[in-house]
Amino acid sequence: MTIRNSLLALLAEQPAHGYGLKSAFEQRTAGTWSLNVGQVYTTLTRLERDGLVEPAAGGEGQKQTWRITDAGRTVLRDWLDAPVLADPPPRDELVLKVLLATATDSIDLGPILHSQRVATLERLQRLTRLKAKADPDQELAWTLLLDALVLDAQAQIQWLDLCEARIAERDR
Repeated sequence: MTIRNSLLALLAEQPAHGYGLKSAFEQRTAGTWSLNVGQVYTTLTRLERDGLVEPAAGGEGQKQTWRITDAGRTVLRDWLDAPVLADPPPRDELVLKVLLATATDSIDLGPILHSQRVATLERLQRLTRLKAKADPDQELAWTLLLDALVLDAQAQIQWLDLCEARIAERDR
């Protein structure tokens, strides 16, 4: 996740101070990802250094407010226009666990795959309940996030099925 570009996107809407950016980010991501306010201020300092944001005029004693520059808008537009490629794919702890377990004959993958399936099915059920309660007209971002999480859980279950099938085929 790129905090730098996320902050630029938020500042493209309106100037804000660091804590306001933290709150807006967490609101826009439906509380799924949190930000450390220190990380926000560190990133703002770097963005200012790079000429992508600048201090906005503010009154004496008020919190420092930031606004995006034209250069920042260009960087933001380039980021939004670029496709997200997972090449190489991000590290996935479950995939790593399964791959490393297959490298040794002393580890039985059956229990690993079973416990993951149970956890993923429980997650999928919880997400499906949340999705059923979501109002896409009032909570579009939340609904889109739930769609992504549901599809991710479904894909994980399919992958676990494939793992079990390949292991059963190998063991024949």
